[in-house]
Amino acid sequence: MTDPTHFPWQFWIDRGGTFTDIVARRSDGTLATHKLLSENPERYRDAAVHGIRELLGLAPGAPIAKGTIEAVKMGTTVATNALLERTGERTVLAITRGFGDALRIAYQNRPKLFVRRIELPTMLYERVIEIDERLGAHGEMVRALDLAGAEKSLRAAFDDGIRACAIVLVHGYRYPAHEARLAELARDIGFIQVSVSHEVSPLMK
Repeated sequence: MTDPTHFPWQFWIDRGGTFTDIVARRSDGTLATHKLLSENPERYRDAAVHGIRELLGLAPGAPIAKGTIEAVKMGTTVATNALLERTGERTVLAITRGFGDALRIAYQNRPKLFVRRIELPTMLYERVIEIDERLGAHGEMVRALDLAGAEKSLRAAFDDGIRACAIVLVHGYRYPAHEARLAELARDIGFIQVSVSHEVSPLMK
């Protein structure tokens, strides 16, 4: 019979750029806290997993018995910090030919109408590849996808050390065939992170 005074552990984790903080509810209902460095490759690969093991009293690499943990809830500011500080992975943007400046032009918002010197934010990508392709608004082929040309440009970016690729093609949110083929090509080349618009946010914008 299950002891009603003992419950599986629960963990709430906040992973920041410097420290990872953990609050745990033990099996007897009491709370425990733990703090460790988010990055410490000499001791562990993942701070959250290592912290959970330490709170459970387990050695590094020891298995966690099934039923020991009821829930792990985790939040992180790592992505937000990378976005604000522009310290994320070097990224190449692959976009339909003719739209290479679309994200830079954006909406032409003017928060201060009479300021003549407009300081634009740094873009999240460092290079743009314009892809020869075009699908119409109803999915009709306007221009066939030039895979050979795309491969040449993507390989050049990869050879320059870029390992992340963002793919955004006109009408790709609705007709993703060209985006999917480019994503496959980018992964075959070796890009570690490939983000495709119809997977990340399949919206008209």
